[in-house]
Amino acid sequence: MYSKHFNLNENPFSIAPDPRYLYMSSKHQEALAHLMYGLKTEGGFVLLTGEVGTGKTTVCRCLLEQLPEELNVAFVLNPKLTAAELLATVCDELEIDYPPAPASIKALVDNINRYLLDAHAGGRKTVLIIDEAQNLAPEVLEQIRLLTNLETNQRKLLQIVMLGQPELRDQLARPELRQLAQRITARYHLGPLDRREIAPYINHRLGVAGHHKKLFPDKAVNKIYRLTNGIPRLINIICDRTLLGTYAEGREKVDHLTVTKAAREVFGEGGERKTYKWLVPALFALSLILAALFSGGLNGSRNKAGPAPPAPGEAFQEDIDETTFLARPAGISSAESYTLAFAALFKSWNITYRGELEASPCEQAAAQGLACLERQGSLGSLRHLDRPAVLQLVDQQGGIFHAPLLKLAKNRATLLMDSREVSLSTAALEKQWFGSYSLLWQPPSGYRKPIAPGIDSPQLKWLTGAVRTVVGRQEPAGDPARLIIAYQRREGLMADGIAGPETLIHLNSSIGHQGPTLAE
Repeated sequence: MYSKHFNLNENPFSIAPDPRYLYMSSKHQEALAHLMYGLKTEGGFVLLTGEVGTGKTTVCRCLLEQLPEELNVAFVLNPKLTAAELLATVCDELEIDYPPAPASIKALVDNINRYLLDAHAGGRKTVLIIDEAQNLAPEVLEQIRLLTNLETNQRKLLQIVMLGQPELRDQLARPELRQLAQRITARYHLGPLDRREIAPYINHRLGVAGHHKKLFPDKAVNKIYRLTNGIPRLINIICDRTLLGTYAEGREKVDHLTVTKAAREVFGEGGERKTYKWLVPALFALSLILAALFSGGLNGSRNKAGPAPPAPGEAFQEDIDETTFLARPAGISSAESYTLAFAALFKSWNITYRGELEASPCEQAAAQGLACLERQGSLGSLRHLDRPAVLQLVDQQGGIFHAPLLKLAKNRATLLMDSREVSLSTAALEKQWFGSYSLLWQPPSGYRKPIAPGIDSPQLKWLTGAVRTVVGRQEPAGDPARLIIAYQRREGLMADGIAGPETLIHLNSSIGHQGPTLAE
């Protein structure tokens, strides 16, 4: 309706997952890089999670456009299916013949296996992509895991990519799905856009649709960020209604009052996302909890009597035996444990965490000069990185909670629980931890994405200079990729010549800029 008025070729704020409109923020670049990396590995699962509307499906559509032609792809959009129905859908997507309904699971799997063997013999790989995977039932997830058992003596025959909302991570952390979680070779959690990315996002979409002038002033952009918290789908809806309102009023440029009116139409009379209103009193309560926790005031709320609280400034350590399960401290919800864990992690770096109402942990870290790394790994990989981390743990009832890992020795780990340093064996910890962690690290100035040779930049010059101080100056000056690979091999990293977070964290340690460490 308003396209002609603004000289647009099409609707720039459609919520359809059109790859042409994908704004490659640093988070979307990393998400796509993780998917591409995961597909290069042999078998296993690749996991992309994120809140509703953050762009998971659009990133996946972009991935599909970059896949080589020798790849066979099955795309499942609606996974609310039984195990047999899902297998039949995979057969339909790959054009595999199967017996008429009701086909047995064995018959379906046998036919899929024959297809995969034939594809492998013809030099083709097969990928199964499942969108909205948080809707998969546990028994269906188990059947999907069993599909990855289809293999030759040399390699797995099927690669699986799962896209889902954050609750998918919680599902995969359940003890009964541990085998599946251990097969995830690459994972990424896609967060909302940062405040500074809103204007480029809006301008990018307008540019793709044919409008190349500034249509949304800064005041309107700031209002859109406050209303949407940086979620792309909500930005699209608000911008679409705003352009319609601006057109109806006969104006050529948006103003923040029209944005407010559009928000009332989208979110209701209050013009705000009502789902967040409960957080205002919660933040006040949470501030009391934080104050009590770090002053030792919550010690009296433990389930069982413990040793006396430590004196001010004195560390307290409690040893946990092999049979004891860590439990979320009494009176602390799962969401509060997340906030308290990140508050402790930020404190170890001497920076401030203000809770998720202010911004996500990664956004707050970036505003204070640090970067976030969220990964799935092992205690060995954490020991390799040597940085304190927030771990996602599971209690005996299957509940999720978080705790910061402060120290990691050969066979023992130290976590902060209820203002106390708790020491337990690594074997005991691994009973409750399924590999999900978040840590902070110090990026070089101006770092936005992995540093790759071939693009001249201050970051690449800094990188090659820093690496030369470590590996020596014998490598040829004109070959930064070879130099980076030499360093990665020296550190036991994946030697691809691209300096991502893991490589840069190791480099910080090599040159003495590591920050807090896990090593005793």
